[in-house]
Amino acid sequence: MAARGLEGIDETVQRTYTWINEITEDLGSDRHNGYKVLRAVLHALRDRLSVDESAQFAAQLPMLVRGIYYEGWDPRHDRKPGRDAERFLLQVGREANLDRADTEWAIQSVSRVLAKHVSSGEWSEVLAELPRPVRELLS
Repeated sequence: MAARGLEGIDETVQRTYTWINEITEDLGSDRHNGYKVLRAVLHALRDRLSVDESAQFAAQLPMLVRGIYYEGWDPRHDRKPGRDAERFLLQVGREANLDRADTEWAIQSVSRVLAKHVSSGEWSEVLAELPRPVRELLS
């Protein structure tokens, strides 16, 4: 009997690779770097959203990406570790191991992918909850 995949698992892996491939193509990088960038931006977003908005946003992510999003999350911690763009940049750069110029481009790349794959209403709600300087980074 031939091995058959599990439809839900196969689909989330494919969708996750689609997102990572879009990021890596935009950055001119490899999948490993695309994954690191996606993970870093998702964590920086997650850490600045309310628990309710975070859960609503995560519900629209592919199952595997949702796991990446929630990785290491402790909702008891302060949800707003830094309201300014500089702290957002530093967090993403540190987690993805990027310099500042590459960090800004990486954030914008992930933002484009999220805006493409998450409903416009949900993405608008995410952006509305962020302070203006961070929103500007994501545009």
